[in-house]
Amino acid sequence: MKDWILAGRLLRRDWRAGELRILSLALIIAVVSVTAIALVADRLTRTMIDQAADFLAADMVVRGHAPLPKEWLAEAQTRRLSTARKLAFTSVLVENDQLLLVGVKAVSDGYPLRGYLKTTRTDIVAETMTRSPPKPGRVWVAQRVLDRLGLKLGDYLHVGKQRLLIDRILTFEPDTRTSFYSLAPRVMMRVEDLAAAAILGPGSRAHYYQLFSGSASDLKGFKGWLKPRLAPNQRLLDIHEDRPDVGRALNRAERYLGLASVIVVLIAGVAVAMAARRYTERHFDATAVMKCLGARQNTILRLYVYQFLWLGIAAGGIGTLIGWAVQESLVFFLREMLPERLAWPSGFAFGFGPLTAFLLLLGFSLPPLLRLRRVPPAMALRRDLLPAPASVWLVYGLGGAAIVMLLGRFTRDAELTGLILGGGALGLLVLAGVVALLLELARFGVRRLGLSWRLGLQNLTRHRRATVGQTLAFCVTLAAMSVSFLVRNDLVDAWQDQLPADAPNHFVINVFPEELPDFRTFLKDELQAQTSQFYPIVRGRLAEVNGTDVHLLAREDSEGDMAINRDLSLTWAEQLPADNRLVGGSWWQPDETGRSVSVERDLAESLGIRVGDRLTFLLEGRRIDARAASLRTVQWDSMSPNFYMIFAPGDLAGFTATYMTSFYLPTERKLQLAALIRRFPHVTLVEVDMILRHFRMILRQVTFAVEYVLVFALLAGLTVLLAAVRSSIDERIYQGALLRALGARRQLLRRSQWIEFLCLGGMAGLLAVWLTETIAWILYVRIFDIPFRLHAWIWLVVPAIGAVLTGLAGYWGTREVLRKSPVAVFRDL
Repeated sequence: MKDWILAGRLLRRDWRAGELRILSLALIIAVVSVTAIALVADRLTRTMIDQAADFLAADMVVRGHAPLPKEWLAEAQTRRLSTARKLAFTSVLVENDQLLLVGVKAVSDGYPLRGYLKTTRTDIVAETMTRSPPKPGRVWVAQRVLDRLGLKLGDYLHVGKQRLLIDRILTFEPDTRTSFYSLAPRVMMRVEDLAAAAILGPGSRAHYYQLFSGSASDLKGFKGWLKPRLAPNQRLLDIHEDRPDVGRALNRAERYLGLASVIVVLIAGVAVAMAARRYTERHFDATAVMKCLGARQNTILRLYVYQFLWLGIAAGGIGTLIGWAVQESLVFFLREMLPERLAWPSGFAFGFGPLTAFLLLLGFSLPPLLRLRRVPPAMALRRDLLPAPASVWLVYGLGGAAIVMLLGRFTRDAELTGLILGGGALGLLVLAGVVALLLELARFGVRRLGLSWRLGLQNLTRHRRATVGQTLAFCVTLAAMSVSFLVRNDLVDAWQDQLPADAPNHFVINVFPEELPDFRTFLKDELQAQTSQFYPIVRGRLAEVNGTDVHLLAREDSEGDMAINRDLSLTWAEQLPADNRLVGGSWWQPDETGRSVSVERDLAESLGIRVGDRLTFLLEGRRIDARAASLRTVQWDSMSPNFYMIFAPGDLAGFTATYMTSFYLPTERKLQLAALIRRFPHVTLVEVDMILRHFRMILRQVTFAVEYVLVFALLAGLTVLLAAVRSSIDERIYQGALLRALGARRQLLRRSQWIEFLCLGGMAGLLAVWLTETIAWILYVRIFDIPFRLHAWIWLVVPAIGAVLTGLAGYWGTREVLRKSPVAVFRDL
C-alpha cells in the first residue's frame, strides 16, 4: 500500500512537470475510439439476443416459398404450440394516378404470437398497442402510403383486385427489420383477402412464414421433429440459436469501424512508446540516486509500474466516458441502419476501453520502463553510463501481441487477421524504405541550400528513426481518411456515370407466360418503353458441386455463401447476354447432350467450380444435374437482368417459369405506369431510382461513421508528432541555445523549425497520396469493378493538409526552444 501511495505522489509530480501529458492524451484517444466501437457492437449483439422474439413475432419461425404441409401444423397443435401465418411480398399500388411500391404483409388471426403492434388513428392521438391484426376486408398502412397516394383514413385501397378499407395507420411491427431492410412502406392485410386480390400466382416471389410459440420444452421437442423434414429452401429461425442478424452490410460496417479503431490504437501505441521512452530517459538520474540510497531494482521498477497503472486507470476512465458520448452520437447518425431499440451494453463492453489502455501500456511502455532496472548507481556521477536498451523482440513482441489481440477481437477471422498483419507489415516496410531513401537524398542535397533549409533538413536526417516513425504514422492516417473520402464521393457517382442516359430504370418480375405477348406489346405500343430482353425465371437452389454439399465449400461472407443460402433465379438463353463475357469454356454447341449451365465467375471461384464440374440443383422438390460448360463475368450494375446461372435452351423445360425484364421510361412519363399496373396487377414493378437513393443513404451513413472514427486517428497521429518532438526537446533546447550563443537569430531558428515540420508533413502527405491511389485502384478495379482514374486534386490537397497540420503541431511542441535563454540552459548543464 505504501508503494501505491508513493507512486501516486510521484505521478502527481511528473504530471505537474508535463512529463506524462502526451502519453495520457494518446491513451485517452485510443480508449475513446475502441470504447465507442465496442459499445455499439455489444449493444447490437445484445439487442439481437434479448429482443429476438420482437424480430420474429414468435418463438420459432419456418421461412420458405410455400405453405407448410397440414400434417406439420397438426403435429404442432398436438404439442400444444400456438401457430400463425404470414406472407410477405412487394407490390405496386395505384391510387389517384400515383404509383407506390409497397411491402405487403398478409397475416392470419393470432399474429403476432410474441410482441405487439402499434397503430394510431391520427398523428395527434397517442399510439395504441394491440396483439390482433386488422380484420378481414380492412388494411393498415404506413403513413407514407397515405402521403404518397393522396389517401386518408376511411378511404379504400386497391391491393390487386381487392378493395380494402384503410382502418388505421401502422406505426410499429414486432418483426420489422427496420428501414435498413425494407425499401418500401408497409401495408398489412389479412391472408383471407389474398384470394380475392388475385395478386399471387405460380412462381410469384412471396415469402411464407409459419410462426410457432409455446413452452421451451414443447418447442425443443417440435424443433427436433421438424428439422429433419425441412426442405433445402426452408429455414428455421429460433430465438436461441438461429436469431436473425442485422444484415451483412451492418456486420461489415462494424468490422470496418473496428479496423479503423485498430489503426487508432496502433498509431496511439507509437505515441505511447515514444513518450514512455522519453519519460524513462529523463528518470535515469533519479533512478541512479535512488539506487545509491539503497533502493532495490524491483522496488524501483514497482514504483514506476504503479505510476503507469494509476495513469492507465485514469485514462481508461476518462476515455470510457468520452467513448460513451461518441457512441451515442454514432447511434444517432446511424439510426436509420439500426434496430429501433438498442439494449444496454454489458459490463465487458465498458471495460474493453480500459483494457485497451492497459494493453497499450503493457505492450508499448513496459519495454522502456525495464531499462530503469539496469540503470547503474554510478550514473549519478557519470552521464555516459547509459543502461542497455531492452531486447528488440521484447519491444516489438509485446506491442505486436496487443495489436493482434485487438485485430482478432474486431475481425473474428484468423485468416483475415493474418492477411491484414502480413499486408500491413509489408506495406509499412516498403514505405519505411521509401522514407529512408528520401532522407538519404536530402542529406546529400542539403549542402547546396540556404542556412535555414540546412538546419531544418538536418534535424530530419539527424533523427532518422523518429522521422521514419512520424512519417509512417501520418501517412497511414492521411491515407485512411483520403480513401474514405474518395469512396464517399466517387463510388456512387462513378457507378452512375458509367450508365448510359437511357439505362433501364425499372425492373418487372412475375410476368406469367400466358400474358407475355400482351405484356410485351403493351410496353412497346402503349408505353413506348425501351426494353431489354425478356428472361424466363425458374426458382432453384444450388445443392452440390461434384457430389459435395455446397455449404462445405463456401467461406462465410463470400459470394458463394450469399448465393447458396437462398433460391437463385435460374434462366436459359440462346445467346450470351451483351454485358457478359466468357472467361472459360465455351457457349452452347449444337451437338451437346445433357444439361449445361454457364456460371458467373466470382461465384465459381468462391465455390471452386471449374469448367466440366457436375452441379446439382433442387427445383420444385426435384434434383437435376448439369455440367458447368463455361464461366463468365457479369456487369451487375448494367441495370439489365443478370444471373449467376444460365442454362442452355430446353434444359429447364417442365418447370414453372415466370418472366422478367427491365426498361427505361423518362421521368415525365412515369404516370403512364398506372395503366400497366391496372392491366397486369400481379406483376412486381421495381423503380431502380429508389434503390439508388437508398444505397446512397447507407453509403453516406457508413462512410460518415468511418470518418468519425478516423478523426481520432488524425488526433493520434498528432500525438505521435508531439511525442517525437518532446522526446528530442532537451536536445533541441541545447542546440537552439548553442546557435543563439553563436549569433543565430530567433527568426532563423523559427524558419528552420517550420521547414523541418512542413517537409515532414509534405513527405507524409505525398506518400499518403501514393498509398491512397494504390488502395483506390484495388477497390475500384478488383472489388467495385468500376473504371479507375487518378485523382489529381489529392496530389495537391493532401500534402498541403499534412504540411499544415504537422507545421502547426511542430510549432506548438517546440515553442519553448526559443523561450529559454542560452545562459539558463548552459547553467543547468
